Amino acid sequence: MQNPRILIIDDEKDIRGLLERIFKLEGYEVFQAETGARGLKLLEKEEVHTVICDVKLPDANGVELLPKIKALQPLAEVILLTAYGTIPDGVLAIKGGAFDYITKGDDNNKIIPLVNRATEKAQLQYKVRELEAKVGGRYTFEAIVGKSPQFLRAIEMARRVAPTDATVLLRGETGTGKEVFAQSIHYESPRKNQHFVAVNCSALGKELLESEMFGYKAGAFTGANKDKIGLFEEADKGTIFLDEIGEMDLTLQAKLLRVLETSTFIKVGETRETQVDVRIIAATNRDLQKESEQGRFRLDLYYRLSVFQLHLPSLQERREDIPMLALHFIQTATSRMNRKPMELSPAFEKALVQHHWKGNIRELKNIIERAVILTDDAILQPDVLPFDFLQDEPPPGDTPLSLNAVEERHIRKILAHTQGNKTRTAEILGIGLTTLYRKMEEYGIEK
Repeated sequence: MQNPRILIIDDEKDIRGLLERIFKLEGYEVFQAETGARGLKLLEKEEVHTVICDVKLPDANGVELLPKIKALQPLAEVILLTAYGTIPDGVLAIKGGAFDYITKGDDNNKIIPLVNRATEKAQLQYKVRELEAKVGGRYTFEAIVGKSPQFLRAIEMARRVAPTDATVLLRGETGTGKEVFAQSIHYESPRKNQHFVAVNCSALGKELLESEMFGYKAGAFTGANKDKIGLFEEADKGTIFLDEIGEMDLTLQAKLLRVLETSTFIKVGETRETQVDVRIIAATNRDLQKESEQGRFRLDLYYRLSVFQLHLPSLQERREDIPMLALHFIQTATSRMNRKPMELSPAFEKALVQHHWKGNIRELKNIIERAVILTDDAILQPDVLPFDFLQDEPPPGDTPLSLNAVEERHIRKILAHTQGNKTRTAEILGIGLTTLYRKMEEYGIEK
């Protein structure tokens, strides 16, 4: 909604007409209804910011109509209008959710500022809803890009576990989108309106990680000048995502196990327990069962974390998704950089599909952003790919190549791309023209 919108429900035609003229001059889009039934029917079709409703209507009492209006449009504000105001009716109206209750005639000078205040409040509520929808939409399963069977299977399993409170263990290589899945599980769960807190267990040392996760009391150690709320408390009623859980120190693993078993923990420097209601989603690129067998991870914690395991396929396992993901990242990058839309050339797409993607989706995203920055045209070409990108390991079954062989292959590729233009080839390779001629002679490439 752009212009503020108001609905006037009143059986007196003159009153409706007067209010319509007043609020049209104030920039409002105005709707009218002479009965409660017509007003409700209109609210089923049109979204409004403010409703002015007469208390005494031919078919309804405005105070009794109020909950029906709020049921249809919970974010709209309602002002009740009456010829004979009474304190009990006013109290009842406010308790029922009315913005205000005013008397006809006596309050003509108040109605415009009153409606403006009600509309401002409603507009703010609509804006908050819109922002929440954008955030929620960003982290729904519909927003995750991919159509390969393995990936669709992972999404289906995540959908099934999302509405529950089950602990989830996400497994997969680095860069496969584990945090995106964790966020989607959270935002499609009953906890979606509460905090989602992410912790990288490999980024902090043992003592600092413990303080960050569980908090501490003032005086617990040097520098602890005041109480600190930990991330588990911050995530209370919500979800905490423990990324790289396999890197967590064994002592902290014991404390985490207690949280999983009792929903309690003891802060650093504290003696009493703190109770929390937190859903835990963990992620790892390690085989935690093997880590447990080798004494590097608690077996009892592994069993508690792996109530529901979900494997996220690597990009090599879902190569058919690469062009779709690349286009998605192109759209994101061009929009953020205020660039014109771009497309993939067949050669660029082929290079992406053939790459080994050790960094998975994260690496693909970075490669695409770099290519968008370096491209002036509307089509991405292989010449904007980094040199080491094209020095890929051979696909399984191919004979490994020497560095010279890789260099020769790359020079031939760029020459073919530039249709033999030596100056352009040298520019793309980042070498001098003389060096290019020397290497062409060395590798027996026709000039």
